[in-house]
Amino acid sequence: MSQASPEPQHRDQPPGEDELWEAVADPSRRKVLDLILAHSQATPTALAAELPFTRQAVAKHLAVLARAGLVEARRHGREVHYTVRPERLDAAARAMAHAAQAMAAAAARWDSRLDAIKRLAEASARSSPPGSPPADPGVPEGQ
Repeated sequence: MSQASPEPQHRDQPPGEDELWEAVADPSRRKVLDLILAHSQATPTALAAELPFTRQAVAKHLAVLARAGLVEARRHGREVHYTVRPERLDAAARAMAHAAQAMAAAAARWDSRLDAIKRLAEASARSSPPGSPPADPGVPEGQ
């Protein structure tokens, strides 16, 4: 469970990225979103019938999705129907694509660094006489 943010979120404020990431981080919530998308709208009872967890668990997942702005609830008589908010889902997809690009850039930087370390190690191994222990880079030669 995540801790509450230090400042309360007001209803007229759009949900932040933290709520978005919390909502989509859980595979069960992503499955709930997929089912709502497949049916265009759904009630917690209908969702629970298709999922391996209780209606109460579904309701908790829907509350997280609603806080993130990914779903919208509308009361129809005694039942609440949930629909996906496509504009917020698009924002989530863009945020995830941006994060993936940032991770790919970081991975490329690390690949470059690791290649440089490998080249240094190979050069050091080639310059050492056979059978001698590898040089300790932290110790000056001759000591």
